[in-house]
Parts: sequence; C-alpha cells; structure tokens
Amino acid sequence: MYEARQTMATTSAGNGTPQRAAGGPPTSGGGGGGGDRGWFAPKHGEERTAPPSRPGPAPGPGLAPGPAPSAPGPVPEFTANPGYGRFEPSRDAELIRRVLDEVEPVSQALTSYFYALLFTRNPGVRTLFPAAMDAQRDRLFKALLTAAGLIDERRALVGYLSHLGRGHRKYGTEPGHYPAVGECLIDALARYAPRTWGQEAEAAWVRAYTAISQIMIDAAAEDARKAPALWQAEVVSHEMRTSDIAVITVRPDQPYPFLAGQYASVETPWWPKVWRQYSLACAPRSDGLLVFHVKAVPAGWVSRALVHRARPGDVLRLGGPAGSMTVDHSCGNGLLCLGGSTGIAPIKALVEDVAGHGRARPVEVFYGARSDLDLYDLDTLREMERRLSWLSVRPVVEGPSGGITGRLPDVVRRGGPWHAFDGYLSGPPEMIRSGLDALVGVGIPSDRIRHDSLGGPAALRS
Repeated sequence: MYEARQTMATTSAGNGTPQRAAGGPPTSGGGGGGGDRGWFAPKHGEERTAPPSRPGPAPGPGLAPGPAPSAPGPVPEFTANPGYGRFEPSRDAELIRRVLDEVEPVSQALTSYFYALLFTRNPGVRTLFPAAMDAQRDRLFKALLTAAGLIDERRALVGYLSHLGRGHRKYGTEPGHYPAVGECLIDALARYAPRTWGQEAEAAWVRAYTAISQIMIDAAAEDARKAPALWQAEVVSHEMRTSDIAVITVRPDQPYPFLAGQYASVETPWWPKVWRQYSLACAPRSDGLLVFHVKAVPAGWVSRALVHRARPGDVLRLGGPAGSMTVDHSCGNGLLCLGGSTGIAPIKALVEDVAGHGRARPVEVFYGARSDLDLYDLDTLREMERRLSWLSVRPVVEGPSGGITGRLPDVVRRGGPWHAFDGYLSGPPEMIRSGLDALVGVGIPSDRIRHDSLGGPAALRS
C-alpha cells in the first residue's frame, strides 16, 4: 500500500501524547515523531512538542465550527515530516479542496460511513457521543470543511483548532482518540471520492490531519494545566421573562474564569453529551454567580429543557469560556452595541464590564426585537441607563411600537456619527450579517467590529 498509509498503519498510537503534556522533553531522533521531525517546527528559542505518532483528524464528539480566538503565542511554521513528504501549502490545499468538492454532495453518506467505521473498529468511542447523531454528523462535516479550507492559512487554522481542542476536553477526548478518527476518516474519503482520490490526495490529507490533530492535542494539554475540563453549576434562580425566555442564574462549583462578552457551552442532565452555547449575561461577579438568557426554540433539546424544565437545585455542566467579543480597556473608543432578542445578554455584560472599570466612555445600545413584548430585559437596561450617565439605550421594534420602529441595522445607519466607536454585534445570524454591513457602511472599520455568531472560513480569516 502507499507509503504514507503504511506509516500511519504501523506507527504506535500510544505515542500520541505530546511531550509537553507528558512533562518530558521533546523527542529527538527516530520513532513516532518529535524533535525536528514534527509537522510544525518552533521558532528559535521556543518549546515544541512531539507530533502524534499516527496522523489523524481532529473531529471528535460535538465538533462544531465556532469563533476563532486569537491563537496563543507565535504561529508555528510548517516543516518537513519524514514518511509523508514536505507540506506544500498551495498544492496540498488544492488537493484537499478537490476531494471536499467531490464529497460535498454525498456528505450524509460519507459521515454515516465514517461513524460506522469508527464505532465498529473502536466500540468504546461511542460513549463519547450523544445518543442522537443527526446534528453531530452535520457539525462534523462543516468542521472538516472549515479546517480543510484553512489548511494554507496558518494563523486562522491554529486559532480555530486551538479553540476546538480546548473545547473537546469536556467530552473526555484523549490524544489516543485522534489516530483512530484519522484512520477512519481517510478510509471514508477514499471510498466516497473515487475521482479525486489517489496517492497525492491521500498524502495531502495525511499531512494535513497530522497537523490538525497535533494543534488540538497541544491546545488541550496547555488548557489542562490551567483549568478543569468542565464545571458543575447549580441553578440558584430561574425567572421566566416571557413564555419562551428564561433568565437563569447558576453557581459553579469552582471559579469560572471568563471575560464579559464571552459564552459557555452548557449540558443539561436530561440530554447527556448534548451541548449548546449560551452567552454569559453578566461580567465577572464577586459572588461567582453566572447568568444566562435562554430562549426555547422549536426542537431545541437543550434550550427547551433549560427554559421549561430546569429549576433551582438542578445541576448543569459547563465547558470552558470562549469568544472574542470582549472590551479593549486600553482604548478610549465608545461602544456601539447591537443586540437582537437574547443577543442582548452579552451586550448587558459589556455594559457591566465598562462600569466596573470606572472609566466613562460612551456606550450606545440598540436593543432589537419583533415587538414591545419581546423586549424582556428593557427594564433592567433602563435602570442601568439611569445610573450610568455615559450609557444610552434605544429599543428598536420591527412592528408597531410606541418607540423606534424599523430594522435594527437601518436604525443604526440613520444615527451617528459612529467613527469614534467600536462595534459589537450579538443576535440571530441574519441580524449579525446585516448589522456588520451597516457598521462598515457607517465608517467603522471591520477590524473594530466584534461578534461571535458567524462561523466558517470567512469569519475566521477576519
């Protein structure tokens, strides 16, 4: 068989733990990788880790595109990888994208076959996944598209995969899982891409997923030195604001190190292994409590359980905080914040954060909803407005209203000027897209606009 596959099949999966995570020095010389044989070579003076002994893709339980926080530290350089050849960014990316283009129309069959291989060959892995796999398959394929699409854009790729590697700790993912996943993915692609698959394509995928898995393993190992994989959080308050929106306050079992504007992944006791992301509706508090605004959506297992079933005393599980929609307190710009529906939650947290830093800077909040009745947190924001002279709150309703009517982005366009403001967007994806266009249109540079709702390569590159 082709040399790259032979190497993947005969290398011991037991060497998949990075040296940095294991507490030992980098490997040098032969064996399953390490030293200068790694996929990513360190810059001068940097510590490095050994690559996984068998190439394997990163996707594990719950893989889903997310926002791309800045990659920690310098961006690694690509280097030679004995047994697989040298990475050629443009050529390998072209080969990978050709395969993805071919398998995209048969993505459901591809992912079903992949999971069948994975669970048949590795039965113990099945327990890491939720009972229902439909949504899981969609997330996996989208994540593969995203990672493969960024394979020749190192900074975005490292940031994206580092975020996923840290997030996968809550599923119990271990370094030894990555080679098994990689082998099954390669076999599934070979079956469903007969036109574009061959020795060159296989080598490109092997090289790429060696890199992908190592980035995730290293990020998880680094994160494990600083924080637990998950937190237990007891519900202490559950307040219904509308028939389908609840404000839920929880007490984590240990300090939860987040920044205002970030979000957390949440698992309920009623749907094990099913996680959903919710923005934190508060800045860090001295009592350690966390607040979420949750809207029950049709067929939303987690959201409906949180809104209609959760009660004080119930215990949820939280993954680590994530997200880049945070305030730069070294800057004196104002904040122009657009929050639609429960997207007002992180906006409220940003206001609390600015207030807590004691520095007066203008904050303009546009709070959008379909009707006056949907402005469920307006009274709280109005009270904050009365206390904070630099805060202005403007409710915007699409339907008939006693206040401002219209679409949120259109109303913002009519205001201003906004050139001295940084933009913050939170809400449904369609609102984020139109809001982003509106803020750029009124003169706010795109690098001064923050949001976490849009996934995919375009958002990661920006």
